[in-house]
Amino acid sequence: MSLQMLWSLFLAHPAGAVNSLALFFALAGAWLCLMTRVREQRGMARVLAQGELDEAEVLDERTLRINRFFYRFGSTCLGAALLLSWFSTRL
Repeated sequence: MSLQMLWSLFLAHPAGAVNSLALFFALAGAWLCLMTRVREQRGMARVLAQGELDEAEVLDERTLRINRFFYRFGSTCLGAALLLSWFSTRL
């Protein structure tokens, strides 16, 4: 699809196009938060299977930092989706 065709679709139905973008952000943010949670659970299951019960040594700072980053980025995507969806009702 050409850029001109996409632009004419946006001009014809601006609320639908913005709402579609909001749906994309919502799906991306929800997927990122969900996969980060699954990654955390698999990591803890691996630790428990190895018999190391001391969480302080297992969860290093890098892992915690990257998980926080993914949660924040996913939450930001969900917030952007909410704002875009709200904005699309005003068009």
